[in-house]
Amino acid sequence: MMEKRDTVKKIKVGGLEIGGGAPVSVQTMCNTKTRDVEGTVEQIKAMEAAGADIVRIAIPDMDSAKAVSRIKEQVRVPLVADIHFDYRLALEVAERGIDKIRINPGNIGAQENVKAVADSCRRHGIPIRIGVNAGSLEPRLLEKYGHPCPEALVESARDHAALLEKFDFTDICISMKASSVPLTVAAYRLAAEVFPYPLHLGITETGTEWNGTIQSAVGIGALLCQGIGNTIRVSLTADPVREVSAGIAIVKAAGLRPGGVKFVSCPTCGRTEIDLISLASQVEQRVKDMPRDITVAVMGCVVNGPGEAREADYGIAGGKGKGLIFKKGRVLGTYPYEELCDRLVELIEKDGERA
Repeated sequence: MMEKRDTVKKIKVGGLEIGGGAPVSVQTMCNTKTRDVEGTVEQIKAMEAAGADIVRIAIPDMDSAKAVSRIKEQVRVPLVADIHFDYRLALEVAERGIDKIRINPGNIGAQENVKAVADSCRRHGIPIRIGVNAGSLEPRLLEKYGHPCPEALVESARDHAALLEKFDFTDICISMKASSVPLTVAAYRLAAEVFPYPLHLGITETGTEWNGTIQSAVGIGALLCQGIGNTIRVSLTADPVREVSAGIAIVKAAGLRPGGVKFVSCPTCGRTEIDLISLASQVEQRVKDMPRDITVAVMGCVVNGPGEAREADYGIAGGKGKGLIFKKGRVLGTYPYEELCDRLVELIEKDGERA
C-alpha cells in the first residue's frame, strides 16, 4: 500500500531528495555561532561522521549569512538556513549557496518581501521549510481557537504556504512542532490529510537527552509507522551529534532505514546465570559501527535464548557461567563467560573480511 510519505511532492535539498518515495532523512542543528566558521565546520563534520543527512544553521544576522559560502566550501552535507523576520538574510544566503531555507513567509513583512524570497529561491533551486511552533502561534489564531491545537497549527502552516503559492512557489516542506507529544502527533496527522508537501517531523523543547529521546521516539516513531513524515529531527538539550544518533535509531526502529547492525538482547530475569547486562553492553558497543547488514543477539538463559539466537545471524545464548555461540542457527561452540564477547566479535569480523 502506498504510504502518505510516498505521495507528497518531491523536493531536492542540495543533492538529497525529500518526499515522493525518497528515504526518510535525519536532520540536526548546529549550536555554534554561524559566523564562527571554523567552529561551525568542525561541528558539521562531526555530524556528517555520525550520519546526519541535513544540518541546519542559525542565521540571526548578516555576518552569519555571509559566512555560509565559506562553510559550504568545507562540508558535504546539505545546509539549511534558519531565518526569522528579516527577508534580506534569506536573499543573502540564497546567493551564497545555501541548500534550503527555513522561514515563515507571514513573518517577513510586506508581500513584496515574500515575492523577492520566492523568486530568489526559485532561481537558485532552493526549497523553503515553513516551520510552525505551538509556542509562537499568531495572536489571531490563539484568539480564534483559545489555545494551541492541531487545527490552529495547520491553519498557520496553510496561511504561510498560501503566500508562497501566490507567487508560484511550491518547493515547500512543512513542520508543526509542539512540546506536547499528543498535540504534535494530532497536528501532523491532520497536516498529512491537507498538504501535498513533505513533512519535517519533530517534538520541540523535549529537554535533556533521556527525556527528549523518549518523547521523540514516541511522537516521531508513531507518525513514521503510520506512513507520515519525510524528514525528522530529534531535539535534545545535549550535544547535537547525539540528536543524529537518536534520529537514526528511531528511523531504523520504524523499519525505514535498512543496513547496519540490528542488536537484540533480552531483559534480565531470575533465570539468568551470567552477567547479561555487562555482556550485552560490551557486544553492542563493539558491533554497533560495523558496516554489515546483520542481526546480533545476546540472550540470557535457556528458555528463549537459543531460539532467539538461532534466528539472528550471530548470537549468544547464556548458561551457567558460560554460553553458546550461534551462527545462522548453528551452534559453533560453548565458551566461558569471559570469552563470549571476544569470540563472537572475532567471528563476525572474520566473516566480514571474507565477504
